[in-house]
Amino acid sequence: MSNPTATSAPQDQSEQASSASPRLIRIFDTTLRDGEQSPGASMNLAEKLEVAGLLQEMGVDVIEAGFPIASPGDFASVKKIAETITESTICGLARCSDKDIDAAADAVAPAKRSRIHVFLATSAIHREFKLRMTPDEIVERAVAGVKRARNRCDDVEFSPEDACRTEYDFLCRVVEAAIDAGATTINMPDTVGYTTPREIYDRFMMVRNRVPNIDKAILSAHCHDDLGMAVANSLAAVEAGAGQVECTINGIGERAGNAALEEIVMALKTRSDFYHCNTAIDSKRLVPASRLLSKTTGIQVQRNKAIVGRNAFAHESGIHQDGMLKERSTYEIMSPEDVGFSKTDLVLGKHSGRAALADRAKTLGFSLTPEQLVAVFEQFKLLADKKKEIYDGDIIALVQQKISGSVEEEWTLVDYIVKSGKTRGPEVHLTLKHGDEEITEQVEQGDGPIDAAFYAVEKITGIEVVCKDFRIRSATLGRDAIGEVNLEVEYKGKSYRGVGVSTDSVESTILAMLNAVNRIISEKRG
Repeated sequence: MSNPTATSAPQDQSEQASSASPRLIRIFDTTLRDGEQSPGASMNLAEKLEVAGLLQEMGVDVIEAGFPIASPGDFASVKKIAETITESTICGLARCSDKDIDAAADAVAPAKRSRIHVFLATSAIHREFKLRMTPDEIVERAVAGVKRARNRCDDVEFSPEDACRTEYDFLCRVVEAAIDAGATTINMPDTVGYTTPREIYDRFMMVRNRVPNIDKAILSAHCHDDLGMAVANSLAAVEAGAGQVECTINGIGERAGNAALEEIVMALKTRSDFYHCNTAIDSKRLVPASRLLSKTTGIQVQRNKAIVGRNAFAHESGIHQDGMLKERSTYEIMSPEDVGFSKTDLVLGKHSGRAALADRAKTLGFSLTPEQLVAVFEQFKLLADKKKEIYDGDIIALVQQKISGSVEEEWTLVDYIVKSGKTRGPEVHLTLKHGDEEITEQVEQGDGPIDAAFYAVEKITGIEVVCKDFRIRSATLGRDAIGEVNLEVEYKGKSYRGVGVSTDSVESTILAMLNAVNRIISEKRG
């Protein structure tokens, strides 16, 4: 094995850009695997299929659909996605163990294009404290795992877990052995988000220069955001020759998350002059994908989130506004239309029809079925009677509430009356509908009207839960803005989401609670 220095790049970036055509960087999306490990981000099968479908529409090269050995549900989800998706490669994760690899192979077998992704920790700290294995044992296990996977699938990816804290010599040894065993992609993850852009550049260049058979595999980067450098580190790896980047929509994932797909894609597209690379991603689908995932998981992106945040193309400063009016490029390096935003905030009102609502929802990234449109339009008309103008944020909130998880509405709200004051306790008079029956209860307990509303829903439905998280936010601006409630409740040891929207925060709470209760009932029915 040759040993040139780690930073001995054959030519600098500008020379590469001028002497070669743009490289195509594969986008490996792990939203459905690593992203779903984010607390509160679990998805049911219908939700996973919807996300996978949009990832395919976007042009994602590889969809890591899950960790099949983790549970029967995860196995079934990966298999169903493999049966459904035809354009993207479907990947299943596996440890270097026979059971894991066989489960992954069986799950992705129906896919038109399939991949098995095997991993094994290699850093000294993992070898000593987690695996309690010697370096020789690590190499032996890695080789055996790759060979077993290769016997079941032609496309095999190997990840030396915690590669960015693994000694150079041992990392090269493991990578070379994995490629000899049949790995076609080598992923070098920054598992704990510890490295820096310069360090990861040097590490990738070192592997390229020192591993003699590296030309037989594609190098991949998988970076975590613990120090806020996941995107920067991923791009540095691309500079050093990585041909694949592993990322997630909105950057969701373990702990602080992963590199954000939308930021990677737009950095390569906007700065193609520097990176001289491109991807197969349809960037106009980035905002719709971000909104779909937020709707599905209940995890909202911050307003100032790069690329997909509400403020990403907003300008309030007078100086900025003046510059924008004179020349757009003075303060915008990307076009909002390029990532899926519309140029204007179309205002709808009570005289707007169903077709206008459907068109606006589609522009905002939601393709409504006829049944969903009926449900959303009904709530739209009720809201239009309360507000003079309905904005994009209102429509997004309504759509997310009505189509979130496609849960059958076992219990629905009929009416409620709330009484509360500084010197008196709360009182809620609540009527819910269950089938053809309307049930009314009066509750006089709790710390306030919202707490009392919780008790009232529990009393009528007979389902008692523990509230683990409660968030309310304004979907739009102004005194008559919609309030969107997102909550997480625990029932018999399992967590469930609920979302509700209304101009009344108490009503939003009741609707969110009912959404969670209906999810519980739906799952109990199986």
